[in-house]
Amino acid sequence: MIDIHCHILPGIDDGAQTIEDSLEMARRAVQEGITAIIATPHHNKAGYVNPKEEIVRKCKELNDILQSENLPLEILPGQEPAIGGELIEDFENKRLQTLNGTQYLFVEMPSSQVPRYTERLLFDLQLKGIVPIIVHPERNRELLENPELLYQLVKKGALTQLTAGSLTGRFGKKIRTFSFDILNSNLVHLIASDAHNITTRAFHLQAAYEEIKKTYGTDMQYLFMENAELLVEGQNIYKEMPQRVKKKKFLGIF
Repeated sequence: MIDIHCHILPGIDDGAQTIEDSLEMARRAVQEGITAIIATPHHNKAGYVNPKEEIVRKCKELNDILQSENLPLEILPGQEPAIGGELIEDFENKRLQTLNGTQYLFVEMPSSQVPRYTERLLFDLQLKGIVPIIVHPERNRELLENPELLYQLVKKGALTQLTAGSLTGRFGKKIRTFSFDILNSNLVHLIASDAHNITTRAFHLQAAYEEIKKTYGTDMQYLFMENAELLVEGQNIYKEMPQRVKKKKFLGIF
């Protein structure tokens, strides 16, 4: 099992703060059956600046420590850059770290809104050969209130990554319900932990895959797991034709 979104690198953002924190997260990941993690520290958000070369160096350091501790876990380089005008400039200046050096790049929007320039920026990235992946869209207030925006972004080539904890109810019933709404509409392509620690923001990846299996069956569970593997290898992931989220008269709770 591969986790493509995790804040396991120590001391560079709001995830692991020390090497011991990173080791605790690594041990928990192994217990969950995770064999590889893409480290995705924040970039250009809340004062965190983590350019590509720094991430690659930190990943190597952590892999060396994991080897010395005999932990069967591989850390791969990634990044979680905030959406903004500097995104294209950072790409051109080779400061962006795509996911394991592939064509896939995370893009994080503000939690409360979708910036007006989002569609254009994601299009510009695609023109440069990048496949943008919108992280945790289910936790964006504007997308939750107006899922048509998400449908349009996916229809025009963006992918999305759902947070495991959203499926298991860690962020509340409303976000859990919306998570299933966008799953039902083929607006989710990848599932990842977005783990920051082993307490308040832990992995929950195995539990999320169990939710997928229980609701949609084993084939869907394996599809999402395989998509993570295909992403790491830089291959095309499986995706279905996106659909609009059906409006409900009453908000159902799973």
